[in-house]
Amino acid sequence: MEYYSTEKINDHITLLRSITGELLYLVEGQEKAALIDTCLGVGHLRSLVEKLTDKELLVLLTHGHIDHALGAPEFDRVYMNHKDLGLYQAQCPLPERKGYMQMGLAPEVFAGIEEKDFVPPTPDYQFLPLEDGMIFDLGGLTIEAIAYPGHTKGSTAFLLKEDGILILGDACNNSTFLFGAETTSVEAYEETTKKVLERTKGRYSRVFISHHDMETGAEIMENMIELCEEIKAGTTDDVPFSFMGMEAFIAKKVTPQMKRLDGKCGNLIYRKDHIYE
Repeated sequence: MEYYSTEKINDHITLLRSITGELLYLVEGQEKAALIDTCLGVGHLRSLVEKLTDKELLVLLTHGHIDHALGAPEFDRVYMNHKDLGLYQAQCPLPERKGYMQMGLAPEVFAGIEEKDFVPPTPDYQFLPLEDGMIFDLGGLTIEAIAYPGHTKGSTAFLLKEDGILILGDACNNSTFLFGAETTSVEAYEETTKKVLERTKGRYSRVFISHHDMETGAEIMENMIELCEEIKAGTTDDVPFSFMGMEAFIAKKVTPQMKRLDGKCGNLIYRKDHIYE
């Protein structure tokens, strides 16, 4: 089974799209390469990456969720914010990963997944600490880590400084989950988004995310701040939403592809008892 497809974005960025729809990014400088996210730990990701680049490799994780961090043990140098360590450990077991894949794949596709294709659960994997403000120099290209807690406590965005590209992952996208136990309140998320926006203002012109479409509008953080205000004012659409036994609300009405009907980018899925701290 082909678990990943690839697409060159420019001379030094390759998009990797997983069979379950996650988007990973391989960024190559003159001396080193960085892989952003590792998906579910299935499909021999390291083997694929080694075919794409022969440069010294480091791995940067946007956060510790099952669909972004579970491939980490395939690699030698993986950076993750340690606030997400417990989250990663809780989602290591194979039944967790298989359940996630089964939810998103057609039955005949899921039936073709082989046990040998999974990275064995490694809850004691030793992550390198990913801290706010860290700079990764790849040789002619630099990546800056920007803490963006909300979706998870350890969520991190990455600014590709020379390209003017901000990779937000799940921290701020078109269907940001803000209802699990690992999330912050809408109020806290709004304040964090304001800080990240101020810190990155004028430093990027493109925004990449981790699900569905690769690129979203550069105004997404402004839209999210506006949306948080609408949630607090009680003027959102609030479409009921269920996910793995959890109940929440989609703030703005969407298409089946999770695009807002009003044409704007950025949306939150939240709990009404989790608006304020």
